[in-house]
Amino acid sequence: MSTTSHTITALETEVVEIPLPRSMGTSIHRMHSIGCVLVTLRTADGPSGEGLAFTLNADRIRAFDETVRGLSPYVVGQDPRNVEKVFADIWGALNPTGHKGITIGALSAIDVAMWDIVGKLADMPLAKLFGGMRDRVDTYASSGLWLSDSIDDLVTEAEGFVQQGFWGMKIRVGSDFAETDVERVRAIRTAVGPEVDLYVDINQGLSPKHAIRLGRKLEEFNLVWIEEPVAYSDLAGHAMVRAALDTPIASGETEYTRFGMQSYLDAGAVDVLMPDLQRMGGYTEFRRACALASTHNVGVSSHFFTEYSLAIAGSSPNCVSVEHVDWFQPLFTEPLELDGGQLVIPDRPGTGYTFDRNALDRRSAVTT
Repeated sequence: MSTTSHTITALETEVVEIPLPRSMGTSIHRMHSIGCVLVTLRTADGPSGEGLAFTLNADRIRAFDETVRGLSPYVVGQDPRNVEKVFADIWGALNPTGHKGITIGALSAIDVAMWDIVGKLADMPLAKLFGGMRDRVDTYASSGLWLSDSIDDLVTEAEGFVQQGFWGMKIRVGSDFAETDVERVRAIRTAVGPEVDLYVDINQGLSPKHAIRLGRKLEEFNLVWIEEPVAYSDLAGHAMVRAALDTPIASGETEYTRFGMQSYLDAGAVDVLMPDLQRMGGYTEFRRACALASTHNVGVSSHFFTEYSLAIAGSSPNCVSVEHVDWFQPLFTEPLELDGGQLVIPDRPGTGYTFDRNALDRRSAVTT
């Protein structure tokens, strides 16, 4: 195949909104849907590549769409194998508007779509192309156990996760009273037993001293980690909580690019770094963040983007787990595969996931 046939000829977007099974809440969020910009890159005679950006409740999703389409001049006409060049060109173009927020989310969707093409051209899954490490990875159920749920509902859902084959699950905490959170975690631990891994997420909802008070009360439950105990920007607060507790601290999902991850590492703020694919800027920057964390002997666990994050998990030695969120499944033809409490890394070319156009046409996702 000639170089010409590899050229990206078009950047296409589609905006959809996927209703969540129910309204749900954390200490700082209320959620009823996710809005997505589906990005497709076409090549002259070769495969297409796909990526996406999303927002909770479809808030400002049209701004994401406009930003992605506005980056088309840096993509169309390029060889998709020149991922680093396109990334660098877009990075430079974003300087006036900044390297956080919608701009980086748009870059991420494009970067993922380009790498998807690269994998398909090589007829290799990206996990192998990036330097295969493993064919499965630890995971935990993260689509439920919300702060807005009653204890009875928490117990029912936790038991359901065990029946589905999960060996770990995450509960959101951050109530006004620490005793309320302790009661909720105790109910789940009693329901699922001591062998199931429990993670808790405060979602930035507490001050450092309140997070420490709660964390000490929760240590009897042998938690895998406490996530985002304080405001994401309060790195000193993270470090204070980490120093005070035996339970590991995980955070990083709300920060952007490897430079944001560097700040967490420099501050001694985390035991586990949680890069978000969209806020990293795609695979190109996510891989840099993993390498950066490894120089500090810190593990990484991906935030959201379960399907796409498996390429990172399958190739990064210091990836300890992938968050399992099933919200995006209606978009894809291929299901996630859970086996023995772990997610199987797909062996299909590229990301291993393709948009299910038939499902979209049947309006399982609702056009906004």
